This record gives sequence, structure tokens and C-alpha cells, in this order.
Amino acid sequence: MARTKRTSPVKPPLRGRIARIALRTVIGFVALSLFFVILYRFVPVPVTLTMLFDGNGITKDWTSLSDIDPNMPRAAIAAEDSKFCQHHGFDADAISKAIRFNEKGGRIRGGSTISQQTAKNVFLWQGGGYVRKAFEAWFTLLIEALWGKERIMEVYLNVAETGIGTYGVEAGAIRYFNHGADRLTPAEAGRLAAILPLPKKRAAIAPKGFTRRYGNIIARRIGVVRREGLDSCLK
Repeated sequence: MARTKRTSPVKPPLRGRIARIALRTVIGFVALSLFFVILYRFVPVPVTLTMLFDGNGITKDWTSLSDIDPNMPRAAIAAEDSKFCQHHGFDADAISKAIRFNEKGGRIRGGSTISQQTAKNVFLWQGGGYVRKAFEAWFTLLIEALWGKERIMEVYLNVAETGIGTYGVEAGAIRYFNHGADRLTPAEAGRLAAILPLPKKRAAIAPKGFTRRYGNIIARRIGVVRREGLDSCLK
């Protein structure tokens, strides 16, 4: 009786296997990112990578936007993103100006919106790089579509670093002014907004030099934000 020759199953080409793995990875990433974005639409963000890698510990106290004095979101808009209520996550003019400014050398200026900063702070890591910027853009699109402006501002004001080991404007207000964020004066809100870019190097108590001048400028701009309705998407 003749033996039948057993043949091994034909393996798919390497290129095909790589393509399938890549597709599964992309689908998994999209599903996971959608899950967390939808979750954080309703649930306070418990911790971020920035907090986890902060060797100074974590002091924070989640506070709803309705319990934060309107001076604070107005100060954030005045300092960080005057078109917050008009754009859909990206400010092309600000990005273009930042690129031209940075080409001259010296102190680096960012062109990120509050939405972009929120996406970075919640889902990603600090620092630059095109890879992180690409992820940042993806998460910015998601939170703009699924959260809306009020939630974006609420999350931003709760996860932003406001001092050494201090996160959120509630913890920052208590740290610097000995009271909650529910009764911030324009001057206090301006000082908190002024230290946001460099919270480890700037202080809201008796600020000096640039921080003092910048805080005063922001405090004056708060009135402009209110009068011109630049915070209309938060009402």
C-alpha cells in the first residue's frame, strides 16, 4: 500500500501576516482609546502619566466646572487659547505664529490649544516628538467630538499641574491662596494661569518679574473674555 505524502499547511506570505498584525493593532488602539475617552466623558480622570512619574507626590481634588469661579476658565482662555470656543481643537493661526517665532531661536513658544493640552495631559506623556504629536492630534479630535467644550475645560482645569506635586486649580488655589477655586479673584486666577506653562519654576505667591507682569496682563484680559463672550461655549 502506497504511503500518502503529508504536506505542511502553506503559511501565508510574511507581508500578509504583518499587515494583519498591523490592522489588529490599529483596531485595538482605536477601540481602547474610544473606551477611555467615553469613560472620562462621565468619570473624573483618576491619574495621568505626568502624575505617576512625579517624584513629588500627588495633591489634587477634582472639582466640577460649576464649582470653579468663572474667572479661572476665563483666565485660561485669556492666557492659553483665546479662540477656544471658536475652533474645533486646533488653531491654525496660533500654530503658524509659533512656528515663525521659534524659527528665530530663543525661548520656545507653543501653539497648542487647551483641547490639545488636555489630550496630552490626560492620555499621553510630556515632551515633544512627532509620534506624540500624532497621538495628541487623534485624542484632540476625539475629545472635541465626544466631550464638548465644557467637559474639556473641566478636565483641563483638574489635571493641569499648578505647582510642585499639585494638580488642578482647586489644589492650586488652596496651596497658594488658602481657599478653594470657587472664589478666585481675577488677580488670583491670572496668577494661576500665568504659572501653568512652568508650574515647577513659577509661583503664584508673591510672583516676581515675568510671572507677575504676565499674571497682571491675564487678570486684565479676563474682563475682555467676559465682555466679548469668548467663554460663551461654557455657559
